[in-house]
Amino acid sequence: MMNTTQKLDDSALLLPISQTVRFTAQQFANQQPTAEKAEQVQLNTLAVLVMNDYLQMMEIPTDLTASDSWNPVMRLCANVADLQVPSVGRLECRPVRLHEPACYIPAETWEERVGYVVVQVDESLQEARILGFINNVTTEVLSLSQLQPLEALIDYLGQLRTSPTNALVNLSQWLTNQFEAGWQTVESLWNLLESKPAYAFRSAITLEETSFNQPETITRRAKLIDLGIQIVDRPVMLVVEISPEADRQTSIRLQLHSTGNQIYLPTGVQLIVLDEAGTIFLEAQARSADNYIQLQFRGEIQERFSVRVSLDDMSITEHFVI
Repeated sequence: MMNTTQKLDDSALLLPISQTVRFTAQQFANQQPTAEKAEQVQLNTLAVLVMNDYLQMMEIPTDLTASDSWNPVMRLCANVADLQVPSVGRLECRPVRLHEPACYIPAETWEERVGYVVVQVDESLQEARILGFINNVTTEVLSLSQLQPLEALIDYLGQLRTSPTNALVNLSQWLTNQFEAGWQTVESLWNLLESKPAYAFRSAITLEETSFNQPETITRRAKLIDLGIQIVDRPVMLVVEISPEADRQTSIRLQLHSTGNQIYLPTGVQLIVLDEAGTIFLEAQARSADNYIQLQFRGEIQERFSVRVSLDDMSITEHFVI
């Protein structure tokens, strides 16, 4: 516990709570029917407003009035502490008191949130520490040791602003034959490319690696990734293969294939998997005689990750949710 506390202290951001913020939180608390509900609303409001001030300091726009926490009916009926971030989604801002090792996350907030920030409020309500964040939760008790640093939140929000939540590729929907635009069967994409001589394969995709005769539990789709002038007239093909497993796990295999008039992938092209915080989880790089590269891993339902294809200073990123 001491190591966890020290780590949080080192990465937490200490901010003053202004008189205006305290007044607003007290005003919202005074509207509640019981002392217990008043304390809940006061702390929730403090956490939201502290986070609102921080994001504005970082020049990330927010919209308080669009948040449930700013709606008097929602404050009365639910335990909400959300902050609307335009072009991103709702960020839940949960308060904790000093010396508490865990944060309570109401089940009603487990959906329609892009992330959860934990804000520690001192007893005098004069200062607050933003301890860190996590992308999603599946339990009402969140140990503070699970929090990621605040710096990772800024990177994550920036990623979502350029590729909003509604651009996520939902892999679970693939299992019910619902596919996002641009994702085709390998066969149809292969036929399309062969109809265009500039893009045609010099050799077929390795059948033992992307066999069309795999068990029915395996679902596979492909998409062309165009890295522009880095590989003129040579888009690469990203193949994503998923298979459900026991205990809500999903097996995921990624492959990157060349489609140009050469057999091999461009030397140095990378296939990278990023976790929910934008940290590199897996990566592979094509050598001079690789006609494809691949990565394989497992994930849980509702887990998010990104796949980046890059060459030199050019990259394309696709965002997924299981």
